[in-house]
Parts: sequence; structure tokens; C-alpha cells
Amino acid sequence: MNTSLALARAVADAVLYEGYLLYPYRASAQKNQARWQFGILGPPGAADDGSGEEPSMSADCLLAAGPQAGLEIHFRFLQLQTRTAEKADDGGGFTPVDSLAVGGANWLTWDEAVEQDVAFGPFTVAELRTGQVLPVDVPAGLDVEELKDDAGRQAGRLARRRRALQGELRLNAAEEDSGGLLRLSITAANTAGPFPAGPLRAGNRQDASAASFIGAHLLLSVRDGDFVSLLDPPAWARQAAGQCSQHRCWPVLAGPEGQTDVLLISPIILYDHPAVAPESSVALYDSTEIDEILTLRVLTLTDEEKAEARATDPRAAAVIDRCEAMSPEDLQQLHGALRNPHAFAPDAAEAWTAAGQDVPWWNPEAEASVRPDEDAVVIDGVAVARGSRVRVHPKRRADAQDLFFGGQTGRVTSVHFDVDGSTHVGLVLEQDPAADLHEGYGRSFYYAPDELEPLEEKENPQ
Repeated sequence: MNTSLALARAVADAVLYEGYLLYPYRASAQKNQARWQFGILGPPGAADDGSGEEPSMSADCLLAAGPQAGLEIHFRFLQLQTRTAEKADDGGGFTPVDSLAVGGANWLTWDEAVEQDVAFGPFTVAELRTGQVLPVDVPAGLDVEELKDDAGRQAGRLARRRRALQGELRLNAAEEDSGGLLRLSITAANTAGPFPAGPLRAGNRQDASAASFIGAHLLLSVRDGDFVSLLDPPAWARQAAGQCSQHRCWPVLAGPEGQTDVLLISPIILYDHPAVAPESSVALYDSTEIDEILTLRVLTLTDEEKAEARATDPRAAAVIDRCEAMSPEDLQQLHGALRNPHAFAPDAAEAWTAAGQDVPWWNPEAEASVRPDEDAVVIDGVAVARGSRVRVHPKRRADAQDLFFGGQTGRVTSVHFDVDGSTHVGLVLEQDPAADLHEGYGRSFYYAPDELEPLEEKENPQ
């Protein structure tokens, strides 16, 4: 496995288990009654009757392939595993129960999951051009774990059952008109029998989940080739990037910054080269939350609540144990890290320095040296400051209200340099009859410099 792919897996694992189990990690918690929130490929028909999710996701991506290019694909997902606690009866049989206490340990009936990683390839460019249909078949399974009491007698068992999964990946590639790029289209689909045929029951969410690919995503790795960012494509690839489409997933460059040989097709919107923060040492299965807050909350659980969490799921037990074992230094590390906001934005850093910010941004002196009413920013060779006239050309990142003002002219009221190295220009619209009133109350619309066209050079900015 190459280094880029290994590093990408850390992020992919966070995607895989996002929502698997949520704080307070107990089966009785309401938020853990409806699980598996992201990347679900349900059996065909499940979405129609409201019991599950759509059966497919798809994405286009751009590949600059060399003569020896080879594409490897990893389709990763969770397979639901129903763990049933069964109590031994006098007749030698077993009776399903909600919970079972044996030998000082307690076990609950619960849904777990098994990681699956199905690899394909490597495929040559010629094979991609002809198209590929790749079957994904995961067999059903039954694992039984005996539970014995302190005297060594069998007091019960845990039966873990998995339903078979059927799916497929569909690949095809076509040459783009310019740049020598391949547009690679990939679809992951659940192809289980028509729902609710067979053992599946219409309207039953448990049945639909058991037949679903959960947390589904793809890792693509290329040899002798490079993927092209769809978030920030180079100028020569922007037209091709704009023609790519996605459904229920989003492709981003993965692995270390600067490398382009791994792509993550994620059901969660991410930026290029996402990474797990080095301060994060415990998988909390809730990556949209803050580790420090979740860890401190875990530590406030009562002994009874922790015992129930441990009985819910082995991964929940590991969360409790690892949080309790954290040292004061580990907890302090979660409190935050101070990083240079200009480390990856040299142009912004130069602009910050030019504006008089030659002291660290966290120093109060830096804030005192910022004067939005007097500061200026150079746009197309023109110094724009308070009083300058500009025309608005909103970009795709603008919100809906800002887009409405495209083509209108405005009068600059302030120029702001923030701690991230970004510049924001405040203005009032000249066509707005309440412009003077807004300016008097300090209300402005804010645009980035590249969204503005200077209309005149102001000789003496106020």
C-alpha cells in the first residue's frame, strides 16, 4: 500500500464510522435508536416505501493518466450484524432476551457492524474506456459466542447474524476535449432482489438496513497518473471540472498535501486532502463534534451509565475505557493548538504584512493596527478603500442574496483583513435607496476582492 493511500484510510475510517454510535453511547439513548446516517445504499425499492435509502451513488472525476497508468479501487462499507443475546434454558435450548448478565458482565441485544473492503484492479486506461461492471457479493454469516458463568456452565450465548449483500460497481472513462484528461464515471449500487421480495418486508427499516451497504465510500489509487481537484481545478481543467456531476457523494483529493494519486469519493462533503487532527487520539464516531467536549462528557457519565455503554457495543466500551485512561497531558492536548493561519497562504500573509500586521495575530497590538475605515486593498492594480466605487461580480461561493446583486455598483465602506489571511471588502449598493441609512448604522455587504471590479481610482482614500 502506498503512503498516500495509507494516510487516506485514516480519514476514510472516520467517514466509515460517522454516526455508528453517538454520545452517550448507550442503547437506551434516543439518538442511538436511528443509526447509520451517512453513505447508505439501500436495497432497490426501500426508498420508495420509506424504509430505507436510495440504492446507488455516483460521481465523475478527472484523471490525467500516463502511458503505464493503473487504477485500483477499494469499495469500503459496513455490513450490519445483529447481535442477539440468548439465555440458556433447562431444555438445552436458547431463548432470545433483551439483556443477559453472565459472570459479572452484561450483554445487550444490539446491532453491530463488520468492516468490508472489496478491492478491484488495477485497471488500464484501455480497460476503463471499454467500461467495467464489477460484482460485489458479501456472503451471509452466523457467529456464535458461548457465555459461561463463574462455575464454567454455559449460561447463554451471543448469536451474530449477517445478511448477504449484493451490489456492483460500474466504471467507464471517456476522453475530454482538451487537456488530455479522462473523465472517469463510477457508480456504486445495491442490486439486492426487488424489495420487499424474499425475506425482506416492506416498510421494515431493520430489514432494509440489514440489506444495505452502510457508510459506503470509495478510495481510488492511481499508478502513473494524477487526479485533478474538482474543488480547485487548474485553469486549463476548469471547463472539464464544471461538466462533472455527482449524486449522493463527492470526490476529493486524499492523502498528504501536494500528492494527487489518491481520491476519496465520500458521502460527506469534505475539502481536498482532509486529515484527522493529530490531537485526536480516540475514535468517538461523531466527527462533527469536538473531541474535547465529547471526552469531557464521557467522563461525566455515572458508573451506571458507563456500564450500560460498555454493554451496548465493544466499540462503545473502548471509547469509555480510553477516555478514562487519558492523562492530564492528553486532555490538555485536546484543548486546542495554535497554528500559523498564513502557513499555506503566502499571498495572504504578504497582504497582511503590507497592511501593517507585522506582529502575531493573537497579540492585541495586531487588532489595534487594523483600521477598516483607512485600510486599502489592491484590485487589478487599483487601490480600493473607503469611498471607492466598484462593480459586483459574485462568484459561486457567494450566498443567494449576494448573487442577486451581480452587476450592480457599490461604494466601499471598509476593508477588513482577518486572522486567516483573507480580505473582505464592505460596501453599500448605489442603487439601494437606503444606502446612506445602512452606512450610518454600519451595515454593509461583504465581498472578496476577486468579486469586485474597480470603477475609478480614488486619489485620497478617507
